[in-house]
Amino acid sequence: MSKKEETKHDELENVQHALTTTEAFIEKYQKQLLIGVGAVVLVVLSVILIKNYYLEPREVNAENEMYKAQSFFAADSFKVALEGDGANFIGFKEIVSEYSFTASGNLAAAYAGICYYKLGQYDNAVKYLSQYDGDDKYLSASVIGLTGDSYVELNETEKAISYFEKAADLKNEVMSPIYLKKAGLVYESLKETDKAEKAYTTIKEKYPKSQEAADIDKYLARVQK
Repeated sequence: MSKKEETKHDELENVQHALTTTEAFIEKYQKQLLIGVGAVVLVVLSVILIKNYYLEPREVNAENEMYKAQSFFAADSFKVALEGDGANFIGFKEIVSEYSFTASGNLAAAYAGICYYKLGQYDNAVKYLSQYDGDDKYLSASVIGLTGDSYVELNETEKAISYFEKAADLKNEVMSPIYLKKAGLVYESLKETDKAEKAYTTIKEKYPKSQEAADIDKYLARVQK
C-alpha cells in the first residue's frame, strides 16, 4: 500500500471512529437531547404566540388610544391628552402604563412628558421624557433637549447643560444648534464664559446655515469681552 493510500485509509478510519463515537453519544443521551430540542421548539413557539396573540393586538389597541389622545394634544388640550376624558380614551399617561412594551407606549412617554412640561409640572416631565427610548434624530433630540429645559425650570442647571449637550451631540442640522445655544446661555448664567464661547463657536463653524448662526457673532462678542 502506497503512502498516499495509507493516509486516505487513516483518514477514513478517523471519520468512522468519529461517527461511531457520535452515534454512541446520541444513543446514550437520546432522552436528554430530545428534551433539549423540545425546549427550544417550545421557546420558539412561545415567542411566536406572544407576538401574534398578545403584543400585536395590544399594539393595535395602543395605536387607537394614541390617535384619540393626539387629537387633543394637537388642540393644546394637554391635560385631557395626558389623563384622558374618563369615557372615550385613557390618555398618554395610562397608555405608558398599560402598553409599556409597545411602540405606542414608548411614544406616549414622550407625549406625556411634553404635556407635563406644558402644564408646568417639570418633575413629572423629566420622569416621562426619560422613559422614551427612540433613535429618530429629530424626536430624540427634542425629547432630550426638553428634559434639559425641564431641569432649567427646576434650577438644576448642571443637569440641564448635560442634556442640552447630549441633544446637540446627535448632530442634527436643525436641532443641534438650538441646544448648543441653550447650553451656551446656561453657561453664561453660570459665568462660565469660556464654555459658552465654545458652544457658540461650534454653532458658527459647524452649523453656519442654521437660524441660530445668523446672529451668533453677537453672542460671541458678549463672552469674548
